[in-house]
Amino acid sequence: MSGPTGPVPGRGVDRPRRVGPFGLRELGLAALVVAIVGIVLFVATRPLVPSGTGTPSFEPQPTQYPVGSPSEGIRVGDRAPELAVRGPDGSTHAIRDLDGEPVSLAGLRGRPVWLNFWASWCPPCQAETPVLREIAERYAPQGLAMIGISVQEATEDDVRAYASRYDLGYTIAADLAGDLFRTYRLFGLPTQFILDADGVVRVVIQGPVTVASAEAALRAAGLDPPPASPVP
Repeated sequence: MSGPTGPVPGRGVDRPRRVGPFGLRELGLAALVVAIVGIVLFVATRPLVPSGTGTPSFEPQPTQYPVGSPSEGIRVGDRAPELAVRGPDGSTHAIRDLDGEPVSLAGLRGRPVWLNFWASWCPPCQAETPVLREIAERYAPQGLAMIGISVQEATEDDVRAYASRYDLGYTIAADLAGDLFRTYRLFGLPTQFILDADGVVRVVIQGPVTVASAEAALRAAGLDPPPASPVP
């Protein structure tokens, strides 16, 4: 005769396994959804160009320091005005370098010239100082004359101290009264002019340069880069 049916004592009733209020099936589905979302986000946010293979840099770069309102200045193809300043008696004469020697473009005919208008208090000018020093040294054997015209300085001694501190071996002159600043109709610092051997402007650069951009500008002006130094 059969006994009564029902749960066997000690075995209990089989129930779905649960973790807290959720069953294992629900947790499995949730984990799958999280994994899919993670893969989608990874693909969507991955850079299109891998790092180190041409990804553009977004580091802030020095820009020209504005001084006055933009105006039409000396342009490519113009003959660069002579570096003449006005004396106390109203007469004009060639600007003088920090050693008291006159500096004139006429005296540099036959050589390419890089004119750099700058100021010791100008941050982008400070940033490019090592670049100009390097370019002046590397291209000197090819005849390049680097001339730095410092403008709106308090005294010539300030300019001399700056040139000494950074060991600037190229020609430096102080345009304290701003005569050349006005003659060249500048509106920002630094401003660069690259002249050919005839004194004609071939390149105008509004702002600071890097070694690469300086070399590119000199090539555009017709000056080939110096030969590479032999590897020891």
